[in-house]
Amino acid sequence: MSHTLHPLRRQRLQRSELAVPSSNPTMIDKAAAGPADYVFLDLEDAVAPPEKEQARKNCIQALNDIDWAARGKTVSVRINGLDTHYMYRDVVDVMEQAGDRLHTILVPKVGVPSDLYMVEAMVNQIEQAKGYSTRVGLEALIETALGMANVEAIAQFGGRLEAMHFGVADYAASMRARTTNIGGLNPHYPGDQWHAAISRMVIACRAYGLRAIDGPFGDFSDPEGYKEGARRAAALGCEGKWAIHPSQVTLANEVFSPLETEVTKARRIIEELRKAESEGRGAAALDGKMIDAASEKMARNVLVLAEAIAGR
Repeated sequence: MSHTLHPLRRQRLQRSELAVPSSNPTMIDKAAAGPADYVFLDLEDAVAPPEKEQARKNCIQALNDIDWAARGKTVSVRINGLDTHYMYRDVVDVMEQAGDRLHTILVPKVGVPSDLYMVEAMVNQIEQAKGYSTRVGLEALIETALGMANVEAIAQFGGRLEAMHFGVADYAASMRARTTNIGGLNPHYPGDQWHAAISRMVIACRAYGLRAIDGPFGDFSDPEGYKEGARRAAALGCEGKWAIHPSQVTLANEVFSPLETEVTKARRIIEELRKAESEGRGAAALDGKMIDAASEKMARNVLVLAEAIAGR
């Protein structure tokens, strides 16, 4: 094991992340009452330019009026991009008026580490000026060729950064990929078109202690397609996925939750290894298969997730 280690910066349960346009207060209320682990109030793509200002006001009101933590949820706000004139007002107004009620800020289209530096500098100053005792985290949305080209450098940004998300739709556009499908399989591509990109982002996340989250699946009338996409992301190391429709939340929670049989097996692995250790052995056998220290690490990942779900 290398002497250079980056432990997980912040543990949060993030199996399902429901995207909610802040221009629709009714949808915000429904999201607060629903089963999603994470809700992000969107000020960016889901909000038309004429509605931006009112959406920001709705977002601030929802942060102040709803006790998201008491409902077992993490609440985030996706601000507008740094290349727009909406972004600075998003950060200033949301932080000044509801910064002690917010858990994270999702920064879209992050291309270079300095994009996060700009947002963090603003958040730092507002928290100090307002005397908040809470600390808002940052999450980076990787959805451009530039962002993916710099994903390892972005992952090394310190401070408040907690997670990275893969934004498949804008990424496809940025790459000029021949598809109009959001997150699904491409019939003209032999396999998963986004495997390499997601894998690269996940590697960067795990190397530098960040959570890795998969993005949207556009066809909310195809639950099986959604679950297949979620399973592929989970197999690569993602710990959650976006839901662009409430019906997708339960699907994400299902896919990213360990089965009871997995939890039981994880406990048995640790028990057998403790027994082997007491007998001076570094490895053991369980159900006809060898288990060792690496098996224990995988087992503990399962148990940590199961405990987080139980405590939600």
